[in-house]
Amino acid sequence: MSSTIWSVDDHLEDILSAIRPLDPIELQLPDAQGCVLVEDVTVPVALPPFDNSSMDGYAVRVADVAGASEEFPAVLTVIGDVAAGSDGLPTVGPGQAARIMTGAPLPPGAQAVVPVEWTDGGAGGGAASTMRPAGQAPEGASGEVRVHRPAQERAHVRARGSDVQAGDLALAAGTVLGPPQIGLLAAIGRGTVRVRPRPRVVVLSTGSELVQPGEKLAEGQIYDSNSFALAAAARDAGAISYRVGAVTDDAETLRSTIEDQLIRADLLVTTGGVSVGAYDVVKEALASVGDEDVPGSGIDFRRLAMQPGKPQGFGSIGPEHTPLLALPGNPVSSYVSFELFVRPAIRALMGLPDVHRPTARAVLAADKALTSPEGKRQFLRGTYDQEAGRVTPVGGAGSHLVAALAHADCLIVVPEATTSVEPGAGVDVVLLG
Repeated sequence: MSSTIWSVDDHLEDILSAIRPLDPIELQLPDAQGCVLVEDVTVPVALPPFDNSSMDGYAVRVADVAGASEEFPAVLTVIGDVAAGSDGLPTVGPGQAARIMTGAPLPPGAQAVVPVEWTDGGAGGGAASTMRPAGQAPEGASGEVRVHRPAQERAHVRARGSDVQAGDLALAAGTVLGPPQIGLLAAIGRGTVRVRPRPRVVVLSTGSELVQPGEKLAEGQIYDSNSFALAAAARDAGAISYRVGAVTDDAETLRSTIEDQLIRADLLVTTGGVSVGAYDVVKEALASVGDEDVPGSGIDFRRLAMQPGKPQGFGSIGPEHTPLLALPGNPVSSYVSFELFVRPAIRALMGLPDVHRPTARAVLAADKALTSPEGKRQFLRGTYDQEAGRVTPVGGAGSHLVAALAHADCLIVVPEATTSVEPGAGVDVVLLG
C-alpha cells in the first residue's frame, strides 16, 4: 500500500482517466434498453404519417353539420366504414359521412370528425350500424346518421406530422434508452440502433466470516450484505451486474475466482481485504498481479483522506486490462465508496457525459453540531427535504450502521478543513435518489 495519502478528487480523477467507454455495437430494440445512443437518430417519416381520427365517430364536411342541434339534427348518408389500417378510402361528398374508428385515416372530402356521442350512432338506419369494408356503401338509401352538434374544421383530427416531422431529430447521441425512447424508435421504424452496451460489472466480497442470506449463522459469522447491495447499486447505475458468492480468506482462491470472472466482466468490484489486517487477502492476491505477464496492469492500494472508506484499491488485471476497484469491507464504507468511485466508472464506461450524482446545498437540521476529523472529507448519511432545503443526519458516523444507510437518501459532505458544523449551517449533499 502506498504511503501517500490521496484526496477523494485525485483518486476519482485517476479512475476516470483510465476508463474508456465501451465500443459501440448494433442492437435490436429489445436489447438496447438502458444503453446509450452513439449517434443522432432522425425521423425518416412524419408521425403520424397521415391525418387520422382521434375519436370513434363520423368523418364529415363542416358545412353539412353547421347549426346541427338535438332538435334539428343534421341527417347524413353513411357511405362506408373507415377502420385503422384502411386503404381505398371513400370520398365524402355533400350530405355524406363515413363512419370512422380511432386512428383511421381521414377520408378524402372530410374536414372533421364528430364523436359518436354527438350522434344517434346510425340508429336511424340499420346499414349504418354494421361494419363494412372501407369504401363500400350501405345497401339502399337507409344508411343514415343524425348529428346533434356542429364541428369546427379539423375537429378531432390528428394532423400528419403533428408529433414529429420527417427530418426532425428524434433522439440525440448520448441519450439513455428507456421505454419511451424505445417506443419512439419503433414508431419511426427503427428495428436496430447503434449504442454503447451496458457494462458488465462483477461484484464479489471476501471474508471467511461471510454467510449467504438464508443460511444458518455459526459463531462469529455474519451475512454477506455487501455483494447484494453493490450488485443492486451497479444495476441502478445502468450496468448488468453479476454477484459472486463470498470468497474465503485465501489468496489463491480469490485470485482464481477473479480470473474466472474476467470473461464476463467490463469492470470488477471487490469488497473487503484492503486494509492493514493480517487476513487482507485482496492485497495479497492482487498486489502484484499482471506485473510479469501483462505490462501496465496491476492494482495500486491506497489510503484516502476520507471517512468512511480510507483504504481503496484501483488498477487493471488480465489480458484486456479489465479495471478493478477494491473497496473496504465495512458496509457503509463499501457503499459510500461505490457511490463516489464505482458509479462514475460505470457511467464513464457507458459513455455518458455526466457521470456524477446530483448535488444540492442544504441547511443542516440537527440537535447538535456535527464533528469531523481534520484533514478528512467525511460523508454522513442523511435525509434531504428538497422543499424546505434542509438535510437531517441519519444514524451515526460508524461504518457498520447498515440500518441507518437504508433510511438515508443523501450523503452529507463535511470538507477536509472543517471539524465542526453547527445546526443551521449550510452543507453540500450528494443526492442518492
